[in-house]
Amino acid sequence: MLKLGVPSKGRLMEKTFDWFGARGIGLRKSGSDREYAGAVEGIDGVELVLLSAGEIPRELAAGNIHLGVTGSDLVREKLANWNAQVSELASMGFGGADLIIAVPQVWVDVSTLDDLDAAAAAFRRTHGFRLRIATKYHRLVRDFMREQGVADYQLVDSQGATEGTVKNETAEAIADITSTGETLRANGLKILDDGLIHASQATLFRGRRRDWSDAQRAQLKTLQMVLGL
Repeated sequence: MLKLGVPSKGRLMEKTFDWFGARGIGLRKSGSDREYAGAVEGIDGVELVLLSAGEIPRELAAGNIHLGVTGSDLVREKLANWNAQVSELASMGFGGADLIIAVPQVWVDVSTLDDLDAAAAAFRRTHGFRLRIATKYHRLVRDFMREQGVADYQLVDSQGATEGTVKNETAEAIADITSTGETLRANGLKILDDGLIHASQATLFRGRRRDWSDAQRAQLKTLQMVLGL
């Protein structure tokens, strides 16, 4: 039996159900909206597991589920060396959002990462501590900033409304997910010209655990054929 992890609520769940349904496989919740049981129709040997999108990367890596649908940003953020633990089977074409670096619009001389690097060094000289970037995506931001050569900053954790941290003076810049940029603009922020960290979308992943049975491998091939992958 293959265990397929799918987001348990919201538009991501609905769009996932639609994506599989358009390819001949019916996914549905069993019982009430508060229950997390599910059913699969149109193919044998696949069990539906309903989880939060944030749980799916770790459940894949641990081998508790074989396949999972979640945002590509969450896999890269939650799993170190992610592509050694999971592989991408299909980009699903929905749930799109960009993880970006944004700074205050009033920073008229800061439009690129090089500008941010210079501003961060000046900020530290002036204030005696490093420029703060609020984010939920610590791994992705650290890796990106290291690759781009930006060093004089510190990450501060934000699990609430990240866009509001600059107005609230708990950060000088942010790294966050955005779809349209409207919320950023409403909070007086602008995206750096080269500040795209990752363009995320819903993706079907396969766990790379080596303890798959022959029957599970055969079932995966059947599923891929049905899905046209």
